[in-house]
Amino acid sequence: MSPSESVKSLPAIRLKPGAQRRLGQGHPWAFSNEIAMDEAAKALAPGSLVRLLQDDGEAVGLALFNPRTLIAARLLTRSLKRPVDEGFLRERIDRALGLRARLFDEPYYRLVHAEADGLPGLVADRLGDTLVLEVNCAGMERLERELLAAFESALGPERILLKNDAPVRALEGLALETRMAKGAFDGPMEVRENGLAYLADPAGGQKTGWFYDQRENRAFAARLARGARVLDAYSYTGGFALLCAAAGASRVVALDRSEGALALLADAARRNGLDVTGERGEAFAALEAMAGEKRSFDIVVVDPPAFVKSRKDLGAGTRAYRKLARLAARLVAPGGILCAASCSHLVSREAFAAEIAAGLLAAGREGRILRFSGAAPDHPVHAHLPETDYLKFMAVALD
Repeated sequence: MSPSESVKSLPAIRLKPGAQRRLGQGHPWAFSNEIAMDEAAKALAPGSLVRLLQDDGEAVGLALFNPRTLIAARLLTRSLKRPVDEGFLRERIDRALGLRARLFDEPYYRLVHAEADGLPGLVADRLGDTLVLEVNCAGMERLERELLAAFESALGPERILLKNDAPVRALEGLALETRMAKGAFDGPMEVRENGLAYLADPAGGQKTGWFYDQRENRAFAARLARGARVLDAYSYTGGFALLCAAAGASRVVALDRSEGALALLADAARRNGLDVTGERGEAFAALEAMAGEKRSFDIVVVDPPAFVKSRKDLGAGTRAYRKLARLAARLVAPGGILCAASCSHLVSREAFAAEIAAGLLAAGREGRILRFSGAAPDHPVHAHLPETDYLKFMAVALD
């Protein structure tokens, strides 16, 4: 069977009349209420590769289809000329790899950022000779064999870890799991970023074990840190803390609730010959207690996990960013810097900025925004999918 014939043999899914407009403008998703969910469509297995058609039969492209989810179709390609196989996936990986090779000198970066790199529902972080994959949609799960073969031929990594434990997998009807697809771990591993060696635990840590998205924001904070007293709240394994210490901070305190993360931070500090004080605690309570003790810092970083994971969390979540800014601002010395971040994609830049401003006002502080940025360039933004522009980072000089 020729490639075109194999594509024509795929099941066809039709959009409802008028539903093609958003897709025609570049958006890569079709929602369940935009698709003609007849009995044939409902009977398809989650993750099926389909031909996505307009209501008049004109082709939109090839998509990964799940009849059980709100995001029912994830567009892979607008071409019907070739099948989605190992070769197709290898081309997408090579394209992503070529871009990262232009951006970075060392093999430590996000290699695949889901839809923005043309591989919907897939995250791939490269940690030297280790590749950590998050497969977050049923379509990519069904392509696992081809994906692993494509990554193997492109990179030949020593280890491939499938870190498939994100709650979003449950929405796709997928089990949560963490398993090795190749090789094995013998403990935490080194990650290099901004010229510094950190430690990460891909198997047991959060997400893929490291957060490359803050790479350039960490470098910005570090440029302000010489001689400064620094507090890194939600420090995890010390992304901001260690780099500020290496930049010449006079004192660095790393606050996190995870004993394991703080242990990795302490080990990395010893390996780099740096002095960082780890303090364990829940951020809101700890910041409140520090203010009561009249503690003061020249730079305070607050980089929390997502407070808003679904639309029902918007009210409480946005108020949490305001409260966090208020508590953190009380610890910033006059002329100091507050660095605040949000990784909640449902919170817009405008909404985040408004909550930070309100928190500063509640703390009786005024300031000037020095930096308002997003993720590092190995986390590209899909031009027509706002959800990929998720990270917000503000650095504010306070009076």
